[in-house]
This record gives sequence, C-alpha cells and structure tokens, in this order.
Amino acid sequence: MLWRAALLIVASALLALLAARAVTALAARGLIYEDLDALPARRAAVVFGAGVRGGQPTPVLYDRVATAAALYKAGAVDLLLMSGDNRTPYYNEPAVMRRTAIRLGVPASAILLDPAGYSTYDTCRRASEVFNLREVVLVTQRYHLDRAIFTCQALGLDAVGYPADRRTYRGMTWFQVREWGASLNALVRLIAERLVGQANKSQNLLH
Repeated sequence: MLWRAALLIVASALLALLAARAVTALAARGLIYEDLDALPARRAAVVFGAGVRGGQPTPVLYDRVATAAALYKAGAVDLLLMSGDNRTPYYNEPAVMRRTAIRLGVPASAILLDPAGYSTYDTCRRASEVFNLREVVLVTQRYHLDRAIFTCQALGLDAVGYPADRRTYRGMTWFQVREWGASLNALVRLIAERLVGQANKSQNLLH
C-alpha cells in the first residue's frame, strides 16, 4: 500500500514537471530567433545575470553580455538592461555586466542596471514595472529562453528571445535538469499570483 502511494506521488511529480515544460515551450514557440536579420526590432534587450567569480563574469554570463552587445551594435536594440544579483556590497552582477559591455563597445549611456534581478521572475517583473519596458528581446542561453519568455509574457512584456549560446558550457546537463523544476516553480507562482489577484478583486467588489 505504501509503495503504491509513493509511486503515485512520483508519477504525479513527473507529470507536473512534464506539463510545466510543455507550457513554457508552447508559450515560447515562434518567439525565439536565431537569425539576427529576422529578429523584430525592440527598444531594449533584457540580459539575465548568471554568476560572477573573482570580479569576472562566468562564461555563461559573458556570452549573454557579448550577445546583447552584438545586438546593440547591429542596431537591433537601443538599450541594454543588465539585471542581476547585487544584494550585498561584495557581489554585484550588474556592475560586472556593465563593465563587460563597455569593453565590448557599448556606450555607458545605453546601459541600464537592475540590481534586484535575483531571479527570472524578478527580472521580468522589474523590467515591466520599474523600468517601464514593453517590447523587449530576452538574451540568455537556449535552455533558459522558454521559461524566460513565458514568465515575461505573463508579467506584461511583449518578449521575444535571442539565444546567447556561443560555446559548450561546463555543467550544462545540470542547468537543463534544473530547468524542469524551475519551469514548474514559475508556472505555480504565476498561477498562484493570478488567483490571489482575482480573489482580491472579488473581495473589493463586495465592499
């Protein structure tokens, strides 16, 4: 009896993970562009943080910044929003991203910094609500783009994606496995937020 309950729990968890990945993939279908010439013009590129070591960007982060810089220099975007973790004075992803972009030829005047991009959700929400962006290109690696597009679209951004894959990354298998859980978390969080918002509206109407 116990093993059947355990099996049911495992099966339910797997189905939930599969459903979440399917939802995010469906949301991003037709919105990921690998050809720069086909990429729709957007005012800004949103660049997601991805780790800093010894004051230098990790390879994943460097490639995101380099890809965004290439978009800017090609005239595909006018601004780069560097969004990452700066919760302590000793760890500052956006500052490293900015410095890297400037070294790659992007003028400082074209760079915006978001020091509170602690997660994909935070970056998308703040791009919309704090920086008042609407039409954006999301710059991140391909494994992350489905969830990023799904989240940003759900939070009010007209988002398309441009992959930042420029090499083979160490630990990519872990990134891909982690993305299954992250996709489920994003789906649950957005559904819960929507339900709470609807409940609050209904309660206000009753008053």
